[in-house]
Amino acid sequence: MKFRNMKLRNMKLALAVAAGVATVLAVPQDVSASTHAGMSAIISDCLSRSEGLVIANSDITVTKAAARQADVEEAKAEEKTEKKETKEKDEKFCGYTNLGLANVDNYLNVREKPDESSDLVGKMPAGAGCEVYDKENGWYHIKSGKVEGYVSADYLLTGDDAKKKAEKYIKEVATVTTTTLFVREKPNTDCAVLTMVPIDEELAVLKTVDDGAWYKVEIDDEKGYVSGDYVEISQKLPKAMTISEVKYGQGVSNVRVDLVQYALQFVGNPYVWGGTSLTNGVDCSGFTMQVYAKYGVYLPHSSRAQPGCGRRISASEAQPGDLFFYGSGGSINHVAIYIGGGQVVHASNHRDGIKISNAYYRTPICVVSYL
Repeated sequence: MKFRNMKLRNMKLALAVAAGVATVLAVPQDVSASTHAGMSAIISDCLSRSEGLVIANSDITVTKAAARQADVEEAKAEEKTEKKETKEKDEKFCGYTNLGLANVDNYLNVREKPDESSDLVGKMPAGAGCEVYDKENGWYHIKSGKVEGYVSADYLLTGDDAKKKAEKYIKEVATVTTTTLFVREKPNTDCAVLTMVPIDEELAVLKTVDDGAWYKVEIDDEKGYVSGDYVEISQKLPKAMTISEVKYGQGVSNVRVDLVQYALQFVGNPYVWGGTSLTNGVDCSGFTMQVYAKYGVYLPHSSRAQPGCGRRISASEAQPGDLFFYGSGGSINHVAIYIGGGQVVHASNHRDGIKISNAYYRTPICVVSYL
C-alpha cells in the first residue's frame, strides 16, 4: 500500500512537470529572457525532487519497469512469508512443536518440581499432549493446557513415538466462543435447553449436522446439540487438568482434605452406568456414594435423591467435599465432588471416566453440604 501511494504521488508530479514543460515550449520566442529563466528554474526544481522520471522533449513518462520489479519483489516476499507460516504449522503436531504424550493407562501426575514428593499441579489423562521444554534427572519439564510442571520421563513418549501413538487419541472438539452457550435437545432453537456451558469449554463432537450449522456433542452422559455459530471446531489431543492440593490448615477440616484426596486417587478409572466399584467402574452417584461411605455418610445411589440428604448452600459457600448437582432444566441427573479451587471431580461418561472439571463446566442446579 505504501508503495502504491508513492507511485501515485510520482505520477501526479510527472503530470505537473509535463504541464510545465509544455508551457515553456509554447511560450513565444520573443518573450523576455528573464521570463524563460524563471520558468526554467521552476521546472528544474520539480525535476530535482522527482525520482524515476524520464523527460524526452515535451513527453514525460514514469519508469514502469521499476514499479513492476517492486511488485514482483513484494509478491515474492509475501509468498515466502506464507510458505514459512505453512511450514511452521506443518512442523507442529496438534499445536505442539516438541510433542510429549502421556503414556499411561489412566492419569499422569504433573508436579510442581522434579521430585516425587513435590505438590501436584495437575493430571494428564492417557494420551494427553504437552509441549516438552527440557529434561533433567529423569523428569521432563512440560506444559499442557494451563498446567506447567514436571512429569516422570518413564511415562512420557516424545519424538516419532509420541506422534505415532497420538493418532489414537486425537478427537474433534467444539470450543465455546460465546459467554454462555445453550446445549439443546435437538438441532434447532425451538426445542428445550438441556444445560448451559461457559466460554472456552471444550465439548466432544459426535456428529456434524447440516454442514456445520449444528454439532451433536457429549457432556457427561448426555448428548445434545450446539449451534455452529458459537463454537470453533478443531482436532485436538486431551490436555492436563489443573489441580491444587487441598491441605489442612487452609480453613479446611482434615476430614474434607482426606475425602478429596481419597476421591482424587480414582481419577482415570472407568465410568459404568449403574456401577459401584471405584476401581472397575462407577457412575456419577455411585462415585459420590462410595467416597462418602468411607467417611460415615451414606447416600442413596441416585443423583436426584442425594440432595435431600444434606444441607443446601450457595455455590460461593462451597468447601472441598461438598457436592455440586447438575441437570437438564430443573431436573438433576449428575453429581460431582467439589475439590476446591473452582474444580470438581466426578464420574463423567464412558469416554472420559472419572475426571476433573471446572465446577462451572455446566450450570449447577444446586450445591449441598454433608460434612
